[in-house]
Amino acid sequence: MKPRLYFDTSVFGGIFDEEFEEISTLLFEKVKLGQIICVYSDLSETELLSAPEYVQKFFVDLPKEYMEFVEVSEEAYSLADKYLTEKVVGKTSADDCRHIAAATINRVDILVSWNFKHIVNVFRIRGYNSINIRCGYPQLDIRSPKEIVNDENDN
Repeated sequence: MKPRLYFDTSVFGGIFDEEFEEISTLLFEKVKLGQIICVYSDLSETELLSAPEYVQKFFVDLPKEYMEFVEVSEEAYSLADKYLTEKVVGKTSADDCRHIAAATINRVDILVSWNFKHIVNVFRIRGYNSINIRCGYPQLDIRSPKEIVNDENDN
């Protein structure tokens, strides 16, 4: 079974960011080759409406057979509110929490993000997972694209 990786919006923009371009390209090659399933949400689609047109075009042109759409459900909103209430992150990071909650509820294998401040951060990850466990959800593995690409290259 192919691994299902939830890509937050930063990953789609990473392909055009000088700092993240090389790794992002390698990650999306894995999607294009069908080695991984790119899970994304309605929140990602909404956030991408504010992205430059070339980022939107890149997203639209990805092969749909290796993409999976999920919705940020009421259940996800409720879980995201718990992250905020327990101050894993501040209220300005509500959308980050919604990405994490959607990935958790949809039981993806890994959430992938370039956001090191609010998402790919060991202390934040511990906070998210502490709440996930207390609420009866599984722990969520959260990684940067670099970790995904390098892990694959090591095997």
